[in-house]
Amino acid sequence: MKLRILFICFILASINTVAQQTIDTTNVDLRYREDQFYIGVTYNLIGKKPKDVSQSGFSSGFHFGFIRDMPINEKRNVAIGLGLGLSSNSYNQNMLIEPDTNGYHYSVIDESIESIKKNKFTTYLVEAPLEFRWRTSTAKDYKFWRIYTGFKVGYVFYSSSKYRGSLGTIKNSNLSDINKLQYGLTFSAGYSTWNFHVYYGLNPLFKNSAQINGEAVKMNSIKIGLMFYIL
Repeated sequence: MKLRILFICFILASINTVAQQTIDTTNVDLRYREDQFYIGVTYNLIGKKPKDVSQSGFSSGFHFGFIRDMPINEKRNVAIGLGLGLSSNSYNQNMLIEPDTNGYHYSVIDESIESIKKNKFTTYLVEAPLEFRWRTSTAKDYKFWRIYTGFKVGYVFYSSSKYRGSLGTIKNSNLSDINKLQYGLTFSAGYSTWNFHVYYGLNPLFKNSAQINGEAVKMNSIKIGLMFYIL
């Protein structure tokens, strides 16, 4: 998985470098815009975990979308970005999700008793990022520093969970306890192709109906990774 993600990062960096090198700088566009497409890979963390819940393995996120860049000053180095994209996010951890007569039952797997080969839940979202953008770009300079801060709201259109281990195989689709609406703060900063990216979820991944020993599962999503912006 890690090698595959590194390979994807290398391909994206190469594509963006070639795209920048083939831009015709003889025709300078004084009304230029920046960073219309974005592609990102993240390591997904779980915040506010219930007692004894822990993560294991690599929890990955993949993000792709289009952002309309709207400069708001004469130098065009400050802008507002509004976009639309898709995102898939997996979370490997030791919380078991089992169907029961009232919906789902949640428990923490005791790994001293039960083995885990795979245990994760996954969400797929349509997302709308809103960014305040500052950069050092000019009409001729396509390698520049950037700092983008913003807010992202997403709608979970599909979700699933899968456990495989000593208890057998347990699969669930379209988990009714998942919060369909997800939103959080974003921050991206970097130079040229490579940009550090972080997302902090402001609301829980699960509804209050998801409980462990009578306590609501208040876990939120924290994503840390790389974001590639392409003209």
